[in-house]
Amino acid sequence: MTHFICVQCGTEFSESAREPEGCPICLDIRQYVRWGGQAWTKLAEHRKTHTARIADDHGLTGIEAKPHFAIGQRALIVPDRAGAILWDCITLIDDAIINAVRTAGVAAIAISHCHYYTTMVAWSEALGDVPIYLHENNRKWVMRDDRRIHYWSGETLGLTPSCTLYRVPGHFSGGTLMRWADGADGKGALLAGDILQVTMDRRFVSFMYSYPNMIPVNAATVRRIGEILEPLAFDRIYGAFWGRVIERDAKAAARASVARYIEAIS
Repeated sequence: MTHFICVQCGTEFSESAREPEGCPICLDIRQYVRWGGQAWTKLAEHRKTHTARIADDHGLTGIEAKPHFAIGQRALIVPDRAGAILWDCITLIDDAIINAVRTAGVAAIAISHCHYYTTMVAWSEALGDVPIYLHENNRKWVMRDDRRIHYWSGETLGLTPSCTLYRVPGHFSGGTLMRWADGADGKGALLAGDILQVTMDRRFVSFMYSYPNMIPVNAATVRRIGEILEPLAFDRIYGAFWGRVIERDAKAAARASVARYIEAIS
């Protein structure tokens, strides 16, 4: 029995004797099946072809796989007085990554949405069964369910005195961002995955139902996102990919992003 991993999105599946017929995450309209057709790998094989880049990204330790694999996001370690939070996951997990995360004292894993669930259960196992926090609305997208996964409900969840999860609609019903109150030198930071996609000029964010298939969200949803963000104090936004960070004045950038999106589609 093997835990197969989808090559296109990096998601690990429950044990099976043969490769799954398809990946529901990639068959969904928000993702896509690779042009060469569905392909599978295993974590042991993935470790032979990829290595970890572990380095600072605007004050946080970032972790990504080299060469590029699947969607290409990077994980972040968020320090906290009550124990660090691992934000989002990548498929690769090896000795270098485990040592770095253990040294940081990671006490929990929180993930923005299913495109970054990847090998989250293997991460938890390697870190001593730390809990994984996912919004219950995204439960259908979990391909390897496990007792370590904690499904939370409602609109907010306080993980630690400094870190709070918020449900944010648009990309996925259970899409989640995390506000880190101690981030950005105490001014607050948002870890957004691509629930809020930091644009290439790193001056704005955008909002999409599907990024690869270019399906927008409607004005009402973007207004709702703006309403969720407005009461929050933050000066920085960490996006899903290396260096995609709005380093300062991110609250004003998010407000301007909401306004320009609505204007563009009106």
